[in-house]
Amino acid sequence: MGKQVAIVMTEVFLRRLTPSLIPFVRRQHDFRILSIHRPIDELKALLTEFNPSALITEWLPDVTDQLLALNIPTVIADTDTLYPGVISIDVDDWQVGAEAARAFTHAGYNSFACLGNSTPYSHQRIQGFRNELATNAQVSIHQEESFNTLRYSEDFTQSQPGDALQTWLESLPKPVGIFAVHDPLGRFLCGVCRDIGIHVPEEIAVIGANNDELVCGLSYPMLSSVSIPWDTIGETVGEAIRSLLSSESTTPPKEPILIPPGGVILRHSANHLAVEDKTLRRALTYFSEHIQEPITIQILCSDLRIARRSLEQKFREHLHCTPWEMLCKLRVTHAKQLLTSTNHPISIISELSGFNDPERMAVVFKRIAGIPPSQFRKGLRK
Repeated sequence: MGKQVAIVMTEVFLRRLTPSLIPFVRRQHDFRILSIHRPIDELKALLTEFNPSALITEWLPDVTDQLLALNIPTVIADTDTLYPGVISIDVDDWQVGAEAARAFTHAGYNSFACLGNSTPYSHQRIQGFRNELATNAQVSIHQEESFNTLRYSEDFTQSQPGDALQTWLESLPKPVGIFAVHDPLGRFLCGVCRDIGIHVPEEIAVIGANNDELVCGLSYPMLSSVSIPWDTIGETVGEAIRSLLSSESTTPPKEPILIPPGGVILRHSANHLAVEDKTLRRALTYFSEHIQEPITIQILCSDLRIARRSLEQKFREHLHCTPWEMLCKLRVTHAKQLLTSTNHPISIISELSGFNDPERMAVVFKRIAGIPPSQFRKGLRK
């Protein structure tokens, strides 16, 4: 029989990682699961009795340090904090924020805000959001801590009339794009806006993070969200455990292993309505609806009966780019989503993203993302 591995985490996080851990079960590793919500003394006693060969856990304040004190070889699946002898794996939270900022700027927003929850990853995601925007862009930030006592999937918190969140929302210039640092906050934000009569997405557009389909799909309106490559994170966790259990002793990495996020999955809570000019809204909607087709600006102008020179002038004035540059940005964003969520070869992804030529896609992708698509995908699978 293989070695025994303890998994101590929330059910939500376990659900995200399980598909990628199944192959390691086939290698006869015996996984034993404990809820991280058990009292800490009870957790410590059970782990001491079980005496596993390795531990997979997630980071929680007041819990993680006590579990690490048991001196079990450990992989932490959601932190970039380094602990001696521990392998830390996390999504690149700065890039999560940057993806949300790019989606809002591509959609034409000029007013931006962030809703955080005062956690370490919240600060990182907000910083990434701010860094991605132009240096003169103002970002209003509100920290909402009423979620700290709730489980991830619970949705019972309600904003009270006249409270700080309502006052903040009413003070924001409209239309505004708000990045909520995780999906439950985004769902909560949409609900508060509905309760106080602010229209989503016409006045406030919302993008969450994690792309948890259970949360996003049960929100009204359905929540747009930054996609996190949970399968890649799970595979990375599995490989880290394999290295800890191997007979060849290896030194844990000196840096956390950071996995880049995918793009933003757009749903009803965010769209192109921030652009006041009707012609631009029509053009951006056309791009989104035909992103997989080999369209050109000439085809767009013909289909929408728009003068090309007038359209280019509007793009430069309002979005500070040409229509072609915007189309390329949207195609690269779509390609990132496919590179993150599928195993399609790059030749297929180039077709599904409207490039229809892998070499052309590689040139445009590198110009916009800074690295070629093959390197982007390789970074996901480190």
